Amino acid sequence: MSETPPTPPSAAQVVQMMVAATPYARALGFEVVSVGEGRATMKTPYRKDVIGDPETGVIAGGVITALLDHVCGAAVMAALAERQSIATLDLRIDYMRGAEPGRDILAEAHCYKLTRSVAFVRAVAYEDGPDNPVANAAGAFMIASLGDRKMGANLKPPQ
Repeated sequence: MSETPPTPPSAAQVVQMMVAATPYARALGFEVVSVGEGRATMKTPYRKDVIGDPETGVIAGGVITALLDHVCGAAVMAALAERQSIATLDLRIDYMRGAEPGRDILAEAHCYKLTRSVAFVRAVAYEDGPDNPVANAAGAFMIASLGDRKMGANLKPPQ
C-alpha cells in the first residue's frame, strides 16, 4: 500500500513561512494580513525603535522599503503555481509623503504579470487606505529554476 503524498503548503502558509524565516521581517514585526491569488497584504507596527526622525516620530523610510519588498515577494509567491525561489531584481519606490507618527503601516501588492523567469509587481504602503499612499512601488522578481533542489535549501534554521 502506498502512502498519500503530503499536501503542499498553501500560498498563505508559504508567505507566513517567509516572514518567519526572514530575520529582518521578524525584527520589524511584519504581520501577514491577507494572501490571495497573486496578492498579499502585510503590516508593520509603529514602534519607537523604528522611528527615523526623533523630532517628527515618523517611521524610517528603510522600514517601509523593507515592507514593500517583502509584500511584493509575497504576492509573487501567491501567484506561482509551484513554490519556487525568488529574488528581487529591481524595486522602485516613490515616497509620496511621510508616514503619520504613531500609526501602523499596511502594504498591499499585486503580481500582475508572470513570465517563465520574471514576475512583475505593483504595491502601495499606507495607513488608512491605498488612496492616500505613503509610498508606491513597482518591482521585478527573478523566478529561479530549482532543478532538483528544494525551495529553502539554502536557508539555515533560526538560532
